[in-house]
Amino acid sequence: MNSSFPIRNSLAPGMKVVIVEKQNQATDEESAGTIERILTHSPSHPHGIKVRLTDGRVGRVKRIV
Repeated sequence: MNSSFPIRNSLAPGMKVVIVEKQNQATDEESAGTIERILTHSPSHPHGIKVRLTDGRVGRVKRIV
């Protein structure tokens, strides 16, 4: 488990982040974008906080850009 993913309190709509979408979890292929909405309600998640980007993609935040 990687606990170095950003926690929910450190994320906000409008921030630029790098995510991994569900269909890319096996390859860890990353996508970058701007947060539209934070979807995870808990303060942290072992695989990263789930967000929706402004272009509609959904994934778990790996790091803040």
